[in-house]
Amino acid sequence: MKLSYFPGCTLKNHAKNFEDSALCSLAKLGVEVEELHRWNCCGTVFSLATDDLIHHLAPIRNLIRAKELNSDILMVLCAMCYNTLKRSNERMKNDQESLDIVNDLMYKEEVKYQGDVKILHMLEILRDELKFENIAQNVTKALKDLKVANYYGCYLIRPQEIGFDDPENPTIMEDLTSVLGATPVDFPYKTECCGAYLTVKKPDTVVERTHQILSSAQSMGADVVAVSCPLCAFNLDQRQKATVTKYPEFKHIPILYFTQLLAIALGCPEDSLRFDLHYIDPKPILKEKDLI
Repeated sequence: MKLSYFPGCTLKNHAKNFEDSALCSLAKLGVEVEELHRWNCCGTVFSLATDDLIHHLAPIRNLIRAKELNSDILMVLCAMCYNTLKRSNERMKNDQESLDIVNDLMYKEEVKYQGDVKILHMLEILRDELKFENIAQNVTKALKDLKVANYYGCYLIRPQEIGFDDPENPTIMEDLTSVLGATPVDFPYKTECCGAYLTVKKPDTVVERTHQILSSAQSMGADVVAVSCPLCAFNLDQRQKATVTKYPEFKHIPILYFTQLLAIALGCPEDSLRFDLHYIDPKPILKEKDLI
């Protein structure tokens, strides 16, 4: 299986632990990944204004890059990039006038976009293309005794027409962690917003959200929290320092990308996990469970 791949900006620096563990995992599963040539930022946030077509150029230009690779499927890792790319793509597929204007604005592109690229998150690839039951057969180090609280946040499952799971009670990450041998821990804050960009303007609000989300996961017995978004990872991991200052009773808990758990289970080397990028070191709990 061969896939074109859009990494997005953060996965090339602060979230290299996300990208490296994902690419190693896919290689273990026999998937060949080709990164888009000359990709650009996805635009970060989908524009809600109907007459604001200029903000659709960034995401659609990346879909043109996919067509240049003769690819009709584009895999995305970052939840925010996935949401932005897919929502712009859906508008272009369903609004010919908007598509024509966007193509006219990008008149120097050699390829005219036709709305014919399918945006898939890596979780969808694992579930629908590779199949969880087949992944289970490739597990070499089951994540036994590890209790994982899976945190979805906003961008994977909302709005409903964009998401690929139940927006109120998604289970795709629980299903994945189960086949990897871990014990998924359900908790009521798994689809609550982490505070997103308020981490810049109103960090105290994010500290409060971090406290609520992680305390909820811990109260249900979680050893670690799994995420799929670099911004969620930053808020839930890096903001734990400020959380302890404001809430002295708060106990640290490691934050891991779902791809890192997958990589461990598939036998990827530790250097692909990039634990050096974490604020809360996950190695102690993973060593305790004899996983690294």
